[in-house]
Amino acid sequence: MTDTDPEKNAAAPPLEWRDGDMPYSQAFGDHFYCQTDGRLECGHVFLAGNGLPERWGDKDIFRIGELGFGTGLNFCETWRHWKLHRQPGARLHFTSFELYPMRGVDIDRALSHWPEIDAERRALTTIWPDTPAGTVRLAVDDETQLTVVCGPALDGVAGAGGGFDAWYLDGFAPSRNGDMWSAELMQLVAEKSSPGGTFATYAAAGFVRRNLQAAGFAVERRKGFAGKREMLCGVKPISAV
Repeated sequence: MTDTDPEKNAAAPPLEWRDGDMPYSQAFGDHFYCQTDGRLECGHVFLAGNGLPERWGDKDIFRIGELGFGTGLNFCETWRHWKLHRQPGARLHFTSFELYPMRGVDIDRALSHWPEIDAERRALTTIWPDTPAGTVRLAVDDETQLTVVCGPALDGVAGAGGGFDAWYLDGFAPSRNGDMWSAELMQLVAEKSSPGGTFATYAAAGFVRRNLQAAGFAVERRKGFAGKREMLCGVKPISAV
């Protein structure tokens, strides 16, 4: 289902394809995911960085927020793990905030690189709207809800409900897409997180770390993926209001 609000949608700039099926954003001058292996990066950074799948056993409904849906790679890899490790009766609500939603044909081309997520790619692209806009809500299976809020992340997160258990902070590089890492947006991410909620990101820039700390997260540096020296992850203290 799609709730369409044309005022909330920006015209997506054309994609450039490099090295076969590697999508590159002309708007931000950056690749959509790690050139080494985006799927493995998702596991190292976003899943492990948020203590997943281990934490899925703690809640009947687990809510993940993501800044930057892109190709849907993080969602598909997370959904694959969810199907392997979810508890009976548990539900996953995955909400992503995306300024320039991709066409289904481009999502399909990008994700076809990984046979490991072939089932998830096919399922997603089969029900993905031809013109994603406004708020896209998809029940991808009986236990998994995907919501993609199209438009500026600041507006989308501000209008979202709270109670997120984990965040994937996956905008384009901070040096190329500063709005996705601003103090104001990080503050909203913290406010929308449950006490004990976590975040993880491949980014390790000093201003990103400081913005997350100022928002109230306890921030930790960890070893990055594929030769990247550091990544960041953290938790909203249980005592935080």
